[in-house]
Amino acid sequence: MSALTHCFSTLGCPDLSVHEAAELAQAYGIQAIELRVISGSLDIPQALAAEFGDPAALGRWLENSPIRIAGFGTSARLFGDGNLGDLEQFLPWAEAALVPYLRIFDGGETLSDSDYVQAGEKLSRWQAERKRRGLTVDLMIETHDALAQPAQLSEFVTRLPTAAILWDAHHTWAKGGADPVATWRAIAPQVVHVHVKDSVLRADGRHYVLPGQGDFPMATLQPLLASAGPIPISLEWERHWHNELPPLDQALQAARSWW
Repeated sequence: MSALTHCFSTLGCPDLSVHEAAELAQAYGIQAIELRVISGSLDIPQALAAEFGDPAALGRWLENSPIRIAGFGTSARLFGDGNLGDLEQFLPWAEAALVPYLRIFDGGETLSDSDYVQAGEKLSRWQAERKRRGLTVDLMIETHDALAQPAQLSEFVTRLPTAAILWDAHHTWAKGGADPVATWRAIAPQVVHVHVKDSVLRADGRHYVLPGQGDFPMATLQPLLASAGPIPISLEWERHWHNELPPLDQALQAARSWW
């Protein structure tokens, strides 16, 4: 593997505990894990409480572990109705574990001017509260729905140049039809985390395949990511949603020569 900071999402090993996911990461020389599912549960705070008891215990365990947690995956959305109040339950765990980012989805479809304005207001309120409370953890917005579209992603980074982005490189390529190199050049200053996966186009649509067996242009993208410094490059093996996929350890083995 290269000097990139490799990572994987626990979507690929949904039945494992944090301890077990960390052991899997160590077996493949991976430095970090991204928590989305723990012991079969999408409720990360509840699952962490069941495994560790309290945030301080998680923090103590991580102090003695070579593995760090690169992010918590929440289900909150930036665009649309609702606020970011549901993130409150994640904060004690994130602070104790020195987790740098909580992932929130973009949400939305076709964005209007008011959508961008309201998103900016949400993020401003978050930053004010973060500063008031002295929080270390911040938010990263995933390019999952509206922001998978190149024009809307470009508008977003222009309007909100300080927003941190989790770039789902496969999604903007497969769903939005964007060249990953062009996308990277447009958003690189704001990217703090990257999701990668591979797929192949068949008659009935795109299907995920083991890394290196599809047509995602990782070979072209990899040098750009390598030059960006220690941004986590996370294999998002979506076995939790697609249980027909092979186990994560097979995907990690295939990824050795892919990323």
